Amino acid sequence: MKTADYIKLEEQYGAHNYHPLDVVIERGEGVWVYDVEGNKYLDCLSAYSAVNQGHVHPRVLKALVEQAGKVTLTSRAFRNDQLPFFYKELSEFTGYEMSLPMNSGAEAVETALKLARKWAYQVKKVPKYKAEIITAEGNFHGRTISTISFSTEPLYKDDFGPFTPGFITVPYGDAAAIEKAITPNTAAVFIEPIQGEAGVIIPPAGYLKKVRDLCTRNNVLFIADEIQTGLCRTGKVFACQHEDVRADIVTIGKALAGGFYPVSAVLADAPILSLFVPGEHGSTFGGNPLAAAVARESIKVLKDEKLAQRAEEMGAYFMDQLSEVNSPHIKQIRGKGLLIGVELQPASGGARRFCEALEKKGILAKETHQHVIRFAPPLVIDRETIDWAMPIIREVLTMQ
Repeated sequence: MKTADYIKLEEQYGAHNYHPLDVVIERGEGVWVYDVEGNKYLDCLSAYSAVNQGHVHPRVLKALVEQAGKVTLTSRAFRNDQLPFFYKELSEFTGYEMSLPMNSGAEAVETALKLARKWAYQVKKVPKYKAEIITAEGNFHGRTISTISFSTEPLYKDDFGPFTPGFITVPYGDAAAIEKAITPNTAAVFIEPIQGEAGVIIPPAGYLKKVRDLCTRNNVLFIADEIQTGLCRTGKVFACQHEDVRADIVTIGKALAGGFYPVSAVLADAPILSLFVPGEHGSTFGGNPLAAAVARESIKVLKDEKLAQRAEEMGAYFMDQLSEVNSPHIKQIRGKGLLIGVELQPASGGARRFCEALEKKGILAKETHQHVIRFAPPLVIDRETIDWAMPIIREVLTMQ
């Protein structure tokens, strides 16, 4: 079968909820992927940061195969021999006392929202069902009814109401707006330290620290969505650490299982996460032995291969190279670590055509919010590979 044959099948039998580039990938290794016709591409998306460790990392693959041959699912009705070690190793890696494993990032977000509301009623003594959570414009926290309820992107929500109440939205990067929005009923402030889907939007320096201080002074939880920015992507284990900020609750996912399996988690210290009691929240697959084994090895790879440091170093180099591109199309280049956005001028015709041109020359990147190209390769990328890519990127970014 050729590429067109696969695309025809997908378009005929699959829901049209994505607009992918027309490349059909059949295998991957490290920073490279290969299509069904044998063409080789540099992956500069990393499955939205789910394969920070690189495609099919041999150590994570070995853990997956070994555990799959033993037991894959027990449900949480019974205990398994992988979950306790996953809890311990995740705590040691992140510095949080406890975690609650789920599957997708959206599930982790929903879990964090429930936890914040319960904390508001049980600890802060907010009147029942009056709890409010402050969120930021331009956010992306998933596609469930509750998460789109506080989205400001019309495409994500226009035909999907009515929406979940209890959310207050303020401009991103504006700590004064958060301060103004806080009331006695405020349970939490819930933000991304860098808005990835919005176009790699980095808040002003000091913003996260100001939010942290506001939350502390007003007895409000600070929840950080680190699903895309966490697990070493920006040069730190968590992006909040660039401002020495520690959130009360953190949501993680994506690279937690190295791209092999959907694993997410909510992190918090015991006084918060211990508020859940048996029967209140759960997941059949959350914390299953296969997920735990894969996540354990994925965490070890992040540590052993010093991928936070690598992201910092390679990200700085990549940004430096991009900044030297002289193109009338480029409006701004911004990023942290290996999460980089190239924003194009509105008159450039949109980022999609540039991504399609990159694909034809062996580089896979994806547009976000129409005018931004996101470059976020696996963290195992090296300088030699960036040097290979830059002439291609430069050529495409300067095309007519």
